Amino acid sequence: MPRLAIAQLRPTKGDYGANLQKIGGVLAQIAKLDPPADLVVFPETATSGYFVEGGVRDVAVTAGTLFRDLTVEHEAAGAPPVDVAIGFYEVFQNHFYNSCLYASLGNAAPGIRQVHRKVFLPTYGVFDEERFVDRGREIRAFDTRWGRAAILICEDAWHSLSGTIAALQGAQLVIVPSASPARGTGMDEEGIRLPASVVRWERILRGMADEHGVWVAFASLVGFEGGKGFPGGSVVVSPAGDIVLRGPLFEEAVLTYDVDFEEITRARAEAPLLADLEVNLPHLIKNLGMRDAGGGKRKRAPVKFDPATNGATASRISHPAGSRKRKRSVVQFDPATNGTAPRSPLPAPKIHVVGRGVEEGDPLAIDPDLARRWLTSFLKDEVVRRRGFTKGIVGLSGGVDSSLTAFLAVEALGKENVIGVRMPYRTSSPESLDHALLVIQTLGIQAVTIDITAAVNGYLAQVEQNGDVDPTRRGNVMARERMIVLFDLSAKYKALPIGTSNKSERLLGYFTWHADDTPPVNPLGDLFKTQVRALARHVGVPEVILRKPPTPDLVPGQTTEGDFGISYDKVDRILYYLIRGMKPAEVVARGFTPEEVAKVAGRLESTHWKRRLPTVAMMSQTAIGEFYLRPVDY
Repeated sequence: MPRLAIAQLRPTKGDYGANLQKIGGVLAQIAKLDPPADLVVFPETATSGYFVEGGVRDVAVTAGTLFRDLTVEHEAAGAPPVDVAIGFYEVFQNHFYNSCLYASLGNAAPGIRQVHRKVFLPTYGVFDEERFVDRGREIRAFDTRWGRAAILICEDAWHSLSGTIAALQGAQLVIVPSASPARGTGMDEEGIRLPASVVRWERILRGMADEHGVWVAFASLVGFEGGKGFPGGSVVVSPAGDIVLRGPLFEEAVLTYDVDFEEITRARAEAPLLADLEVNLPHLIKNLGMRDAGGGKRKRAPVKFDPATNGATASRISHPAGSRKRKRSVVQFDPATNGTAPRSPLPAPKIHVVGRGVEEGDPLAIDPDLARRWLTSFLKDEVVRRRGFTKGIVGLSGGVDSSLTAFLAVEALGKENVIGVRMPYRTSSPESLDHALLVIQTLGIQAVTIDITAAVNGYLAQVEQNGDVDPTRRGNVMARERMIVLFDLSAKYKALPIGTSNKSERLLGYFTWHADDTPPVNPLGDLFKTQVRALARHVGVPEVILRKPPTPDLVPGQTTEGDFGISYDKVDRILYYLIRGMKPAEVVARGFTPEEVAKVAGRLESTHWKRRLPTVAMMSQTAIGEFYLRPVDY
């Protein structure tokens, strides 16, 4: 009964040496187990981090190099003999691959047992693997000192055929290293709220194990890379399709489990699906790839079937297709009635209707506690681990967005490491200052107040007579002056600026370019305003702030919804449907007026430029962001 260990780690982005040391530390920890582990599984790209883009060429190593370095770490850890499966970017025969090494360390016959090269490379959404690595070409089971295994890297496992190939080749354990960012919110079969991507992963892994009667070990990366969060949540799944062990979310951990291969025998006896497949597969694939693709070049094979009988039961006599012509049998049935259908004396059964036209619930509903954990983990990773700051600095306006950011920052960094900055202008509402102070006092954080009136008016007086300028220009100058203050105080206090813009404002372009959306880290940027309110209420933002109308407070009496001419409740839902690809007419059909949809769609389509970096004239094959590609946190 082999003992399995899964290490869900947070690698240091792009630092092969540091990650090898961390792996060595895990081996030292596992050495203390009694009995020791037979196999340790690490996640996909555990030696470098996943989103390295063009940095693949910097962090990729040969399998031989990785084995040599693992041997050194294993010896330094004083660990007993152990097998390891570890994801890494590989150089092999002058190509780059996303690979997983399986090796034996420290035993009588150390060496590399298998290198699996990822076959299915996701190139959609946030993924762009095929641009940076080549595809592997095979899925192959292999023998180990404890049994037979196969490796599927992340998306390989999403294709059911991959698990089938592994099982047909005799795999008892399917190893699945993964680096899959968390997306959405869902609920598993036990009613536990999890990221929707985690729920889907568990469904896929359970299906693979159950259908083929194999053990599955899923090792998931942890941590944030450029805002994309790897959730952990590694699992061990039994041959019956049951999750027998689950790792924590957004935390590093080592999981251990003793795998009983006798359960494979029991599972396959109770549900002999794999045996059925072994028998029928040769027949099913006999003509695979031979189907007529519509070009008309292949003569279509005749369809074989028995003709209809002229009675109540099917004929037991075999009739070869194409035999002598037969008189066409008459299909017997009662004619339609000349009116309404006769009513049954029994009440009509109620049928559950699903699909279009059925109320789908609130599409913007979130699980606030899961969101809180998700975003505090994001801030810990991005501020401290990725960028090396211990402190964060937040511009506090007295509104719900900046208040929520401050609350999340305090939970992530500690109140002693968060600075709240009030930056009033002479026309700012006294209420805004009071509410910002309320947040500062509630959280117990350091406060700084900088009046920007002199700076703003001093500049405007030099470019316009008497400083008389239209409100939009004045508002933009105020917003940019606040970023000058925030970034200068960042340098003074060595505290990273943390953003406060929500998704609604970003999609509508309702911010000043190179101002509100400038801070390098923003926990709220993928939350609609209504979701911000829900989360703010959950974490304890004062009710007086939650109740007041949102305002940028650039002009006395200004409100955000007044500027829009439509409420956030409507704006957010219209945006939600539009960015999911619905046409305006489809959105109107969901209960909005054509004018409301046109107003929101117009702002969305006219402000794409605000959400992008400046357009650069490309003149070389090393243009930044086109050819020279590196992630923000590399």
